Amino acid sequence: MRVIFISRSTLTAIVVIVAALFFVVVNALFTQEYLAQVSTVYKDDIPIYSVETDDKKCAITFDCAWGASDIPDILDILDKYHAKATFFIVGVWAEKYPDMVGLMAERGHEIASHGYGHLHMASIPEEKIAEEITRCSGVLEKLTNQKIRLFRPPYGEYNSKVVKTARRLGYHTIQWDVDSLDWKKEMTSDNILNRVVNRTGKGSIILFHNDTLHTRDVLPDILEALAESGFEFVTVSDLLIGEPFRIRFDGRQIPAGQE
Repeated sequence: MRVIFISRSTLTAIVVIVAALFFVVVNALFTQEYLAQVSTVYKDDIPIYSVETDDKKCAITFDCAWGASDIPDILDILDKYHAKATFFIVGVWAEKYPDMVGLMAERGHEIASHGYGHLHMASIPEEKIAEEITRCSGVLEKLTNQKIRLFRPPYGEYNSKVVKTARRLGYHTIQWDVDSLDWKKEMTSDNILNRVVNRTGKGSIILFHNDTLHTRDVLPDILEALAESGFEFVTVSDLLIGEPFRIRFDGRQIPAGQE
């Protein structure tokens, strides 16, 4: 029998290599298991950011909290591209510009709550959250005769308490997966155009604001580009999946039976 002698340095190198291979294999298995677990996590205390759909549909949304001079032009642009939008409106804004709210509704757009006073919802008590949502809806329903069932927290700021309070009151809390950043002064029209067009996918919810420097002017180019690529523009309620559904960890609303 032949005996093979291995030097200490060689043995050390072999041990290091084996240990490294073992670490790589274990790490790969752990990562795969972790990703599999994360991909199937669903939550009941986050808003809806986008919607699972096989159709090339997206929802155009506007937050209305500042001025109102551009609203008629925005509505004309939406009409030109056969787009129905969802307007998330602050209650005090609606009281200041009731004719604009009425015009949105008359033109077939969806009206939704953005809270009465544009407060930081995650920083106030549950009772005040409920008051902000319902008081705003009361103003909007009186002006439009629409039943308000969508809510978007001001500043996009929320926590579990905000979402669960809204749901208890019968509202879907809606965020977005495409942010135009149109409110930022450093954003140019081209910046906004490229950002929105490149990021929009099936089931996207797109965030705009009225009364900004570029939104009114760049909106036709955005709608034109998305329409040419086959997108249909629907309200958030028309985009949403009916019960039963689940909300994935990333805010994607999906049918209850779909993994």
